[in-house]
Amino acid sequence: MKQFLLASAAVWGVFATPTLAADIAPAKIAEHVKVLSSDAYEGRAPATEGEKKTVAYIIEQYKAAGLQPGGDLKDGQRAWTQDVPLARFETQGPVAVSVNLGGKAQTWTQGEEVALRAAQTGADRVTIKDAPIVFVGYGVTAPERNWDDFKGQDLKGKIALVLVNDPDFEIGKGDFGGKAMTYYGRWTYKFEEAARRGAAGFLVVHETAPASYGWATVKNSNTNTLFDIIRDKPSEAHAPLEGWIQRDKAAELLKASGLDFEALKKQAQTRDFKPVELKGVTFSTDYAVDVQRIISKNVVGLVPGAKRPEEMVIYSGHWDHLGVGLPDAKGDTIYNGAVDNADGIATMIEIGRAFAHGPQPDRSVLFLAVTAEEKGLLGSEYYSANPLYPLAKTVANINMDALSPAGPAKNFTSSGDAASTLQDELVAVGKAQGRYYSPDPRPEAGIFFRSDHFPFAKRGVPAISFGSGDDLVNGGTAAGQAFSKLYTAERYHQPADEYDPSWNLEGMAQDGQLMLDLGRKLANSTDWPEWKAGSEFKLTRDATASQRK
Repeated sequence: MKQFLLASAAVWGVFATPTLAADIAPAKIAEHVKVLSSDAYEGRAPATEGEKKTVAYIIEQYKAAGLQPGGDLKDGQRAWTQDVPLARFETQGPVAVSVNLGGKAQTWTQGEEVALRAAQTGADRVTIKDAPIVFVGYGVTAPERNWDDFKGQDLKGKIALVLVNDPDFEIGKGDFGGKAMTYYGRWTYKFEEAARRGAAGFLVVHETAPASYGWATVKNSNTNTLFDIIRDKPSEAHAPLEGWIQRDKAAELLKASGLDFEALKKQAQTRDFKPVELKGVTFSTDYAVDVQRIISKNVVGLVPGAKRPEEMVIYSGHWDHLGVGLPDAKGDTIYNGAVDNADGIATMIEIGRAFAHGPQPDRSVLFLAVTAEEKGLLGSEYYSANPLYPLAKTVANINMDALSPAGPAKNFTSSGDAASTLQDELVAVGKAQGRYYSPDPRPEAGIFFRSDHFPFAKRGVPAISFGSGDDLVNGGTAAGQAFSKLYTAERYHQPADEYDPSWNLEGMAQDGQLMLDLGRKLANSTDWPEWKAGSEFKLTRDATASQRK
């Protein structure tokens, strides 16, 4: 999920700019974004011609910037890429969906009432006939919180309706962090729980506020081609059916059983909630799935360290977007992904250029353009599980995703609370540049779990995902917040996320300078950032402390 966002073209001219960043050129960023988000790159989906063009372009620009190849070892030499083996799942033909409400059949349309995902179990067809439906609240099993939404409910052969986010999202306080989302609130967790429970499927009930995005985002993200890492037993990670359902349709199903959606939601916000089977209501679907094994690519550039080359600072950002998908109201089918995340890749290339043309750092610096973020952080997950350089000696990961093209801001942020000294370093570097740090403005969105730094963090590497500020130099927070709202509603994960020549990219260059200065500080230090006491990642990192002496 992206922090900072896009408004209409008419807005851009409002944002006048102060001094340019010293090392990062807005014009170079614009050049990269314009190319990577052009229709010729077909939305940069993995395993397409768009991927081939994207990978080739990044390699070309890494070379021009003065980086060295840092990828897979082949015949004793480093390549420019790391192979990322993935399974690809694509719905074939029509998706038949129907429900039976007390003997009355209704036909639903894929992308309208529901957004069903191509099955990731390895099956070539999904066929479910008149499956019972069970409402399971928030679908959470959290023993450490004495919380169990299932209460022994047998879900085999059944479809579960599950609410998005945490039980205390609407209340604002409780055992799950109040407004701040825990991993239990993420839809990915809910699908994982469906597989563990042996359910025929989970349908996540969409509501804009707790999901943090509208139905258009759900539809475009879930009806598209899906990818996963190669799994020995995919059914242990995925139920036969995974998908989303519109809130009003879920309420309609409950009403047909004499149940009230809002009343059940309130019950689900308590420990005493028990699953409720919808009497007289069943769900059916049938569609084919094409399953293939493909090799995608992470693109890896390197600036070797002069004194301690085995110690690594990693910059990361994802090069992929959604490719070609369902048409929007204008008939546009190419999801260009200019902000998400061509601009992050563009900025990372220019940070790499600054490192390569400056004094050689003491530690090595890696520039990791990862694949398949939009499919579940798969490129960063693969790198973290199969690191090219030991994670124990990886100093930090600085991720960038969807930087703001709104012009300079007085502040900056990060995805969630990293609870680490790395975040403290980020704040200090920003302060030295005359900017202030704002905590994640939307902790309820669970953005910490939705960017490519997370696979590093869960393996103990101090990691942050940088976010542009919303207190704009021209317009303040009112303009910045309006900016975010408009992008989420009209452009995020939609074909409208296109390059705009009227953008003011000097704020993006300013953000790049901040991340560059943080990386330089880390790369020329002997210190190791740490997770703070109480962080869920601290013990994992501490277990490798002896390797950093």
